[in-house]
Formats: sequence, C-alpha cells, structure tokens
Amino acid sequence: MQLPPLQAAKLIKRYKRFLTDIELPHGEVITIHCANTGAMTGCGEKEDIVWYSDSGSTTRKYPHSWEITQLKNGQLVCINTHRSNQLVFEALQNKQIKELAEYDQILPEVKYGEENSRIDFLLKGEGLPDCYVEVKSITLVKNNIGMFPDAVTTRGQKHLRELLAMKKQGHRAVVLFAGLHNGFDCFKIADYVDPEYDRLLKEVTAQGVEAYAYAGEFDISQGIPTALRLTHAVNWIE
Repeated sequence: MQLPPLQAAKLIKRYKRFLTDIELPHGEVITIHCANTGAMTGCGEKEDIVWYSDSGSTTRKYPHSWEITQLKNGQLVCINTHRSNQLVFEALQNKQIKELAEYDQILPEVKYGEENSRIDFLLKGEGLPDCYVEVKSITLVKNNIGMFPDAVTTRGQKHLRELLAMKKQGHRAVVLFAGLHNGFDCFKIADYVDPEYDRLLKEVTAQGVEAYAYAGEFDISQGIPTALRLTHAVNWIE
C-alpha cells in the first residue's frame, strides 16, 4: 500500500480524540486531524516524530492528517485506522495472505448478520464457500509481541458473534489481525485489556472461526516512510 507524501514534525499532544498538536521543524505549532478514536496505547508520546499528510483541501478545517508515528526506538506504527482495510485489500489482491489466496472476488463493506454489521471483506470463488473476513489492526506492541485490543472493544466482541453465526451457516469466517506496527515478531490477544474478547475468540475459534495474524513492514526512501505492506503470518502465543 503506497502512503501519501509525508512530512515530519514533533508530537506535542493529542486531545479530544480527533485533534493533535505538532511542532514543525521551523518551530510553528499546528493542529492536525487524528483518524483514530482508540486508546492508541504506545502509539505516540510527547516529542515522538509524527509523519503527516496534507490533503491540499481549502475547505477542511484541519487539512493535515496524522498517518504514522516514529517511536523513540525507531519503530514505526500507522495510526490512521482507515489504512488497515486498504492494506488488507491490496494483500488479498496480490494473494499475499496464503490462507485466502484461492479466492478471486473481493467485496468490501457488505452488510451481514443479525447485529447490524458490515463485514470488511466478503470473498467469493468458484466452488468455494463464501468467506467473511473481519480486519483488526495491530498497533499495540510490548516486548516485540503484537497485541489486540488496546482497549475494551464491545464492537469487536459483536463481530466475533457475527462471524460465528456465519460459520454455523456453512460459510468460512476469518478474523485477520493486520500489522500496522513493524516492531513485533509474534502475536497474542491482550487478555489483560479485554478478557471478554479473549474468551469469545477462544470460544468461536473452537467452533471453526479462523484467526490469523500478519506482520507489517514499511518501505523507506530517503528516511521517509513511503509504503506499508503485510509480509507473513506470525506465531500466535497464549
């Protein structure tokens, strides 16, 4: 997935969920949009480097958007949650997710289920069961372990129930944890954050719902992040 042209600044603070103040290299402070409503645990502390894009819009109140944080240890994390589905869509098109590579048709944002949900991707292929794929972003990393979630997610719990219902109807159902952080080499559910999500995931996978976690890698050109792609499945630890 190609990233938009990015510029660097220094993080001052994030507030009101959607707003972030940054300091530009020449000292000017501006406010940019933050397209992430989550806890963003470990995704940016004061004076971390913020890589931001410029929409060029003359009508948006905040035309710049926070895309990536470069942490003090040099690791990168994409905090723009809109990018996760773009990342997975490209990986599906390129057959990079081996467990799903046999499907040829990719339908995004399809309504389904009994709890007013939309599946991120419905995959279809001749002679294959329909496959419902729910995407979750890995942005929380501790000790080289990628984790999800970073806050209690009742929405995520609902998605697991919906996926199980699809599995019981004879379809494939998959939750795909996509790496938006390049600092992990294995994955686990953050049960200390949301024990109910952990319990539900174990329950639904025992009944046939599939779960995979994939690492993410950034391309860098002249010190600037230019692209993000999924690379390989990582080991799952309890």
